[in-house]
Amino acid sequence: MTPLVIETPHGPAHAHPHLVDEPRAGLVLGHGAGGGIGAGDLVRVSETAQEQGVSVVLVEQPYRVAGRRAPAPAHQLDAAWVAVIARLREHELAGLPLVVGGRSSVARVACRTAAATGAVGVVCLAFPLLPPGRKRTPVSRLPELDAVPVPTLVVQGLRDPFGMPPEGPGRTIATVAGDHSLRSEHATIAAAFRDWLATVVPGGPARG
Repeated sequence: MTPLVIETPHGPAHAHPHLVDEPRAGLVLGHGAGGGIGAGDLVRVSETAQEQGVSVVLVEQPYRVAGRRAPAPAHQLDAAWVAVIARLREHELAGLPLVVGGRSSVARVACRTAAATGAVGVVCLAFPLLPPGRKRTPVSRLPELDAVPVPTLVVQGLRDPFGMPPEGPGRTIATVAGDHSLRSEHATIAAAFRDWLATVVPGGPARG
């Protein structure tokens, strides 16, 4: 399916809608720093959301659309993300409570912009809490999680070299076997997301 091309302050982004009939909510997910929207955990969460009556849009950041693998600076990622969601709120996801998230770097983007996008929940797949391999003491990204004003789900591999975020007010940590890639335990990831979603967007699937 041809993606939607959405203009942002830092170039065009691509949005891939997977819409359901009579949705009860919308979910916008983004990819990790060096990966794409075909990552297995993103696909499984997307499929689970649709099964639960939630319309999904998978977003490719402008740097990926332009063919670059190195991510753009944080402020550019944030600005592009906010622009994409504003456009989706006008059309494909109009009037719906919105859950946002993604894996790794875009999980951070979703946290930083949760208030600006009006999200009712944030999903973080493999949140990169601590940059690994640094000789100096790394700077924790925990403040980004702590600042999220809405319920947050973090799905983290037990062997993730980026560390394990702690539980916190409004924050659920679901641990699975594996590392930062979350290539395994997709059924466990789906179950954790489904259970958490029911607490954020009550009512059950809108369709049979």
